[in-house]
Formats: sequence, structure tokens, C-alpha cells
Amino acid sequence: MRAVVITKYGDPDVLSIKEVEKPTPKHDEILVKVRATSLNRADLMQRRGLYPDPFPGAHDIPGLEFSGTVESCGDSVTTWKAGDEVMGIVSGGAYAEYLVVPEMQAIAVPQNIGLANSAAIPEVFITAWDALVCQANLQAGQWALVHAGASGVGTAAIQICKAIGAYVVVTCSAGKRDACLALGADLALDYQSADFVEVAMQATHGKGVNAVLDVIGGEYLNRNVSALALKGTIVQVGLMGGGSTAFNIGALMPKRARLMGTVLRPRPADEKIAVTQRFIAEMMPLFAVGKLRPVIDRRFGLDQIVEAHQLMESNANTGKIVIDVC
Repeated sequence: MRAVVITKYGDPDVLSIKEVEKPTPKHDEILVKVRATSLNRADLMQRRGLYPDPFPGAHDIPGLEFSGTVESCGDSVTTWKAGDEVMGIVSGGAYAEYLVVPEMQAIAVPQNIGLANSAAIPEVFITAWDALVCQANLQAGQWALVHAGASGVGTAAIQICKAIGAYVVVTCSAGKRDACLALGADLALDYQSADFVEVAMQATHGKGVNAVLDVIGGEYLNRNVSALALKGTIVQVGLMGGGSTAFNIGALMPKRARLMGTVLRPRPADEKIAVTQRFIAEMMPLFAVGKLRPVIDRRFGLDQIVEAHQLMESNANTGKIVIDVC
């Protein structure tokens, strides 16, 4: 089968399409013919050698999410059959024509979204929902602060907040404010010119936000604490702004607040299955009724993977960059 392989660590041109061995499903796995995958920041880090595949195979193949058609099933699989359309998260290997995944880690493709577009759902929607709802316990009527609101995770987070009845203020670049507002953001701030702490406190009448979803890190951390409400939660899911900063822990304590770090990719299979099954029960019905939808900026063919990585590194996209594999 054809797959994108990291030949060495470095810039996008280290990505090469090679013929590799087609995987074989174990007794509880399904073999999926991949229709599409999507780019995530972890793919860029993996390509640079900063985020190695936690479950490595014979080849270093990136890709954390997929949509595709079940090709065959392990002998104990009862949930799926050949021909079923599925999507889901994996720890790597989705930049390929075939992959294997535990049967309980796969999700039925929403008919109103379609197979090709569903590759833009799993990683970012599960990440945003897990962070805001499962970890931070965001409730209807509360406020969330979401950084990088026009990113894949950000566009998913905006929709999830509105779907559960929460308010959301997002930071983004000036040219992406309208897109965030169109998705339902109550406030969208240009991160270069507006003070998100000041705006968040004004919007909440001085109380602060109940949850912060941050993919930036760095110097945002202390400002996130300043914007936080009593007993609020900061969930760190990315470090685009750096992983080290001087932190005033004394500002966190009187708020009785929580600072959490979370990642989805290296979780063991049982945890991935648990979060997937809860996501199916709580969030997937919202796709069927149109309350949630993937936001796709551009599509590329598998042969254009270098150009796709270059686009993501430029931060020019709003929403997901999808790769059509087959």
C-alpha cells in the first residue's frame, strides 16, 4: 500500500510516499481502507522529531484521524462488517491507504457529513469536547475562553460550547474573527491588539471564565489565570507558544482553580475506547441534527502532502486541512 513516511526529521520535504506492507487486523480490530485523513499539529511535531509515535510500527507514518470503509474484520469483531463507513482516532499511521484500529475505537460516519469530510471530525472534536466538557466540566450558561479559535480544535470548541448552551470568547488573528463569529463565538478577539483578560472579565461582569482551552501555552499561562473564575479550570492541550514560562502559582491558589495538561494521542487503547464511546453517545447525535459540523479549509491529495504541511505551518488555514488518500 502507499503511505507517507517520515524519512528523516526536518522540514516538510522529508515526507515521502513509499510502498509499505499492508497491515493485518488482530482479532478485535478492523482493517480500514482510508478515504481521507486530516492534518494536526502533532503531525508537524512528529515530522520534526519532537513528538515520536508512542506506538511505533515498522515505518514512521503520521496521521491521527481517518475516515474510510471497513475492508475486513478480526475474528471476534461484532460491531462492524465489510463495507461499513467509519471514522476515528489512531496514534499514527493514517497517512496511508490502509490502517487497523480496535473495533470499539471506530465511529460510524454521519450520513449528512459524508465519508470524505468526516476525516475532519475525530481528533479535534474529541480533543475539544474532552477538554471542555469531560475535564473542565463546562456547563450551560457558563463561559469558556478558547485560544486559536480558528484552528481545527478552536472551530470544534466554538460549536461544542454553543451546542451545550455555554458562552465562548476566542482569540484569533484579525482576518479570522468573522469566521469565528459565524461559527457562534460570542466574542472573537484579535490576539495582537486586544487584551483577552480585560475582555473576558468585562464579558463575565468581573467573575471570569469557567474554562480555558489553550493550545498556545508560554506567556499565556499567567494571563489565563487572571481571566479565570473562582474554581475555574485551565486545560492545556498544546504548546504553540512554548512549553516553559515563569508561573505565579500564588495567583492560582486563591481562586481554588485547576491547571490541567492533557493529550489524546498517547493514551492507551482502553482509554481511547472509553472516550470514543462516550463521544459517540453524547456528541454524535449533534452532527446528525446539524448542530456540529467539520470546518474544512482546503483539501489536498496524498501526493501533495508537502504542500499541505507547508500550509499548516503558515497558520493561514481556518479549520481543518484534509488529505484525500483514496
